Amino acid sequence: MTLHPLLSQLLMPNRRAVIFALKGVVSMALALIVAMYLQLDRPYWALVSAVFLQIRPESGLVIEKALCQIFGSIVGGGVGILILALFMPYPLLALGCLTLWIGLNAAASSMVHNTNFIYAFAMSGMTAGLVVILVMANPSAADSQAVFDIAQSRISEIAVGAVCAMLVSQLLWPVTVKDSLRNHSRNVINHTLEYLSLELDPASTHEQRHQHADEILETLVVLNDDSSAVSYEGLEGPGRSRAANLLCNKVLSLLAVAQIMGRFPRNHPELVSPAFSELLADMRAHFIKIAEADSYDGSYQQAQALRRALLAHKAAYVNEAAIVIRLTHTAVELVADLVMVLRAYNALENRDQTLLKASKLKTHQDPLIGAINGFRTAFVFMIGSVVWLHTGSQAAIMLMIMPVVFAVMFARFSLVLLTYILRRLLLGVVVAIPVALIFGLGLLSRSSGDFEMLILVLAGPYFIGLLALADRPTLPYGLGFCIPFTLIVQPSNHMTFNMETATSNALGLFVGISILYWVFKLIAPLDGPFMQRRLVKATARDLTSIDYKRRPENWFNGRMGERLLRLANYDRGSGSPNRYMTDLGFTGLNIGHMSIRLRRRIKDHRSVAVDEKLGEWQQVLADTYLMSAGGHMNAQFRDVSKDLLAAIHATRSSDTQIANIEGMFERMALTFERTAKTVSEAKSPTSAGDQTAAPATAP
Repeated sequence: MTLHPLLSQLLMPNRRAVIFALKGVVSMALALIVAMYLQLDRPYWALVSAVFLQIRPESGLVIEKALCQIFGSIVGGGVGILILALFMPYPLLALGCLTLWIGLNAAASSMVHNTNFIYAFAMSGMTAGLVVILVMANPSAADSQAVFDIAQSRISEIAVGAVCAMLVSQLLWPVTVKDSLRNHSRNVINHTLEYLSLELDPASTHEQRHQHADEILETLVVLNDDSSAVSYEGLEGPGRSRAANLLCNKVLSLLAVAQIMGRFPRNHPELVSPAFSELLADMRAHFIKIAEADSYDGSYQQAQALRRALLAHKAAYVNEAAIVIRLTHTAVELVADLVMVLRAYNALENRDQTLLKASKLKTHQDPLIGAINGFRTAFVFMIGSVVWLHTGSQAAIMLMIMPVVFAVMFARFSLVLLTYILRRLLLGVVVAIPVALIFGLGLLSRSSGDFEMLILVLAGPYFIGLLALADRPTLPYGLGFCIPFTLIVQPSNHMTFNMETATSNALGLFVGISILYWVFKLIAPLDGPFMQRRLVKATARDLTSIDYKRRPENWFNGRMGERLLRLANYDRGSGSPNRYMTDLGFTGLNIGHMSIRLRRRIKDHRSVAVDEKLGEWQQVLADTYLMSAGGHMNAQFRDVSKDLLAAIHATRSSDTQIANIEGMFERMALTFERTAKTVSEAKSPTSAGDQTAAPATAP
């Protein structure tokens, strides 16, 4: 019988989870003793800060997260002071401004993907909320000094927890982001090589290719997020960060070129000559050898052997078609990108000053998503504000603050994943309430009041909660347990052990998380065909901007990385059998790279006439991509391609150069025609459920 992930993690924890849990307990104990020693007003907020830093407790990530928390708290405290300075006599206006600030933070968090940067926005909203609400809760003592003291206390408590967790992560059993980067890089390279082999395998299936592509995209996004944190790990950190960015960028280039090499023989076998078929088989054999090599040197040598083999195949061609010659050049470019990927992987361990700097993968920034997430988070806060204004209950403060933090943290997830996370978070809260009331407060109320006894009582529940926090499937349980447990017990220098207040706080937390769950259900994240169309339109806009970028390939890869993952996630969530929207995303990546390669080929043959025709061609290229995404073919593309080819030929380009460019235009035209046909068939009611055409669009 298979155990539930939470039971499995608690009953049979792995060594890594135990170490992380022990480090977490030490971090929290240190944060509590420092906060109590400094006589801070609410030391338990230092514990809350330390708990958040136990999510991904690798040293570089903890440092980055600590800095983000401190910076976010300082900004939030300053905004809280400003709101009270302007609107202290007008509580409704103050709450309105606070609601707007929280909504803006939630909207801004939707524009970044890095979890640590999202924490900065969450801390900014939470700290501003605490400053304003705690001052308004005691209006008789509210003056400028009280406002400053509360802001200073909140910032100090968050900073103490962050710094203590950062010190412990560095001094006790340090685990580095570098190791995680190498593991992720190794996985993504292996998956990419397997994917390249599948693309050239006539027996591979549409589903197999998509599965590997999905895994590559997911790992790339994780690798990209972690690349910023590794820069905090010693003098070699910034170099490793650049290497990780280059690896991500070049893997996307490999995926783009793989589209070209894989789709052509599958969709146009009549154009594949025996010589080119032999070249494809040789490529696939070398990809397998590179994947099987047990060292960087072995992989690198196999990649160079593949490059020499491709050049030998090309030299042996006799009267090959233009499109075959063009695809052979593409194969050589693919190997060049593969060599750069291998070198970037090696640079994660061994310094390589010759590697060029590449762009990070950018978060797809959609203002509509930001507006919805901002409104949803502000609405959650408004509900808590109404309850607080009508009851004046201390518990309503918990109902206002913690759901806002979780709303910002989880805003970028899909509805399916949000439902999964919030249910587990709520279950963690349900478990934390009786443990805090009966075990925590019950035992502490009978203790001597010494700090040692306080730590001894709290260590057990925290260790169990941190065990759950150490594993990704059980993380929501751990977070739902540790944070409410801390806010219910509220360890400090002068604990009152008031069961009525503790029960009220517990009820506020439970109701607040429940409200958050249902608000997320009612105001669901944008998913499905609508968002897919916006992603495709954003890709088309980028196609028109390629000519204005200094490093167009790096720029375009950076824009497409997370966009492709979003399209893949939407497709998987819809249950679509043909995954044609994901294929459209890969087609956009493919077409963008073809456009960039065209510019490289004609860079020495640019003239006023060529530039004019190139600009017209680029706009028609984007328009044709959009039309094919709607299931229609744009006949104008072949016409403008002929005009551009004639303009290039007028610059006295060589016949070989013209043949290559002509082959490129022909391949792009075939891609658009096939894409339009596939989308049209996928949208047709008569073809619903028919999967026979799916392999024709496989990425």
